[in-house]
Amino acid sequence: MATTTAAIQKGVTQAKRVRFWEIDALRGVAIITMIVYHTMWDLWYWRVLPDVVLWEGFWKYWQRFTAGTFLILVGVSLTLVYRRERAQHGPEARLFPKFLLRGLKIFGLGMIITLVVTVAGVGYVDFGILHLIGISTILAYPLLRFKWFNLALWVALSAAGKWLEPLHFDGRWISIPLGASLFVFFLDGRWLAPFGITPTRYPAVDYFPLIPWFGVVLLGVWFGNWFYANNRRLISLPDWGDLAPIRGLRWLGRHSLPIYLVHQPLILLVLMLLGIVSL
Repeated sequence: MATTTAAIQKGVTQAKRVRFWEIDALRGVAIITMIVYHTMWDLWYWRVLPDVVLWEGFWKYWQRFTAGTFLILVGVSLTLVYRRERAQHGPEARLFPKFLLRGLKIFGLGMIITLVVTVAGVGYVDFGILHLIGISTILAYPLLRFKWFNLALWVALSAAGKWLEPLHFDGRWISIPLGASLFVFFLDGRWLAPFGITPTRYPAVDYFPLIPWFGVVLLGVWFGNWFYANNRRLISLPDWGDLAPIRGLRWLGRHSLPIYLVHQPLILLVLMLLGIVSL
């Protein structure tokens, strides 16, 4: 009995300690590409590089790579955390409150970004990447134990996103007669933004609707349950985690959230100190 208990405890300890270097390193790469993209955005916005095109071609796919990497890794990380918590607390433990609180925290940080951008008057952040990650952390919880079902949902949400992409809701007047009175309501299309439907003119500076981007998180859940099943890699990788460049990427990856929150003000500060932009 003592031997069995010790073996279980050893398994729990190993599950808690496992950290895959490539996940942190890839997240670190995404941090770097994000900083590059947002630097280019600042140079475009302040008319230093007014002719650069960020919404199509090379820079569009640069931004999609960055966002897609972040979101896939969100899904992978959710599966790893889920399995570790199950190994530590047992199959009957109530884990949802932890995921709920984590999701609400990230969503709350997204709302702070919304407030700051609104006050600054540079555009809209009605449903940016932090809003998406926060809500996805909550919505993905009942799906974390599935594998191929999440792959199918990714396909379905991707197809739905393509269908919704050309649709816009510009707001319209709706008259509702009630007795002798006439009530008129104006519906602003921005309230549909989290679902992938926006007004025609929608100057969003950070926009990742649930359709299709929640599907990318679920793609990460599928990958996490496939490639990292039982907290082990499907195939072995070289042990490069302690190489100097990889250590730097891993550090960036482990601190991705605080870096995300402060990187834009720091970019602007550097550009101002160099005399490149003037607010």
